Amino acid sequence: MTQKLVLASGNKGKLREFGEVLLPLGFEVVAQSEFNVPEVDETGLTFVENALLKAREASRVSGLPALADDSGIEVDALNGAPGIYSARFSGAGATDQRNNEKLLAELAGLDKSQRTARYWCVLVYLRHADDPTPIIAQGSWEGSILEQPQGEGGFGYDPLFWIEELNCTAAQLTPEQKNQRSHRGKATLDLVAQLKKRTL
Repeated sequence: MTQKLVLASGNKGKLREFGEVLLPLGFEVVAQSEFNVPEVDETGLTFVENALLKAREASRVSGLPALADDSGIEVDALNGAPGIYSARFSGAGATDQRNNEKLLAELAGLDKSQRTARYWCVLVYLRHADDPTPIIAQGSWEGSILEQPQGEGGFGYDPLFWIEELNCTAAQLTPEQKNQRSHRGKATLDLVAQLKKRTL
């Protein structure tokens, strides 16, 4: 028997990734759009705070357990920006392409050694909207920012995110390869381990 779990995101890529990983644990991951969950103002100053805000709202509206992630990329040369503002880095009406263009513009002229970056992902799982002990899982993925995009896969900053040991960008990995290595993959493994402990 599967338990429905609402994902506090409208991102189809995330829905697919979480769905594949959590199905073996008995969770059927459904999008918050099925319950008309409103977009939450991400007023937190950390990934954890924003993920909690999103998970609470999704759980409150749907009446189901909820999973939210807040993730982004931090670039050392930009003092950790765009960070929690990764999805809206280029301002109102931000798109992946515009965000990538802005990032490239901000890093223009910097050599490879100054373009270090990492993806972060924080996951929050709530059993119900008032859950006093949410599960919080996190993961990071080290890389650097290229001077031009490469690859057609992934989403977000993946075409610019160069992984030295694999000699390719995140956008050049298969979904399976990405799940095994990514910040979200690592955070999901952490989440799965904590969920298993809680259900034992």
